[in-house]
Amino acid sequence: MSKESKLREPTIRIENVVSSVTLDQPIDLLSVMKAVPDMVEYKPEQFPGLVFRLKKPKTATLIFASGKMVCTGAKSEALAKRAVRKVLKYLKDNGILIVSRPEIKIQNIVASADIHARIDLEKAVFALGRTMYEPEQFPGLIYRMDEPKVVMLLFASGKLVCTGAKKESEVKEAVYRLRDELEQKQLLYYE
Repeated sequence: MSKESKLREPTIRIENVVSSVTLDQPIDLLSVMKAVPDMVEYKPEQFPGLVFRLKKPKTATLIFASGKMVCTGAKSEALAKRAVRKVLKYLKDNGILIVSRPEIKIQNIVASADIHARIDLEKAVFALGRTMYEPEQFPGLIYRMDEPKVVMLLFASGKLVCTGAKKESEVKEAVYRLRDELEQKQLLYYE
């Protein structure tokens, strides 16, 4: 069997998309808590933000009195944006005045991947550069990729975690680029 036929398509799964939202207006968090008490958690003595939980898409959005928001838990860029719009609609529908248009930015995408081949982490430390690997502390190798600018966590099993991407396309590019580089440097072993 030729080497080319052993290469399989990596399996990639988006685990979490974190987005930030800027509203150019303050928000009265006590009013929000009174308006939708069954959907929020607000304990200002413990944390200055209010947590607004949605079931669909399953997300948690932190809302601060400054009008800043952070949405976590979405499984795609589109779902992150949909969650923010849904939270704002709930607020508007329940008497909270939202006058400005939200500025939504994807801050971080965390994904898991499997390249379906074992990785020689001992050799990868030297072959890749910009790595950190202390197997007696943690079994994964940390690799800081320049292009796209992400951090990859590599395990000998061929499983990966990618963090730091701002777009889903960057996750895919990073996984394929890493897989190809490992293949080219003969650091992959197929079972």
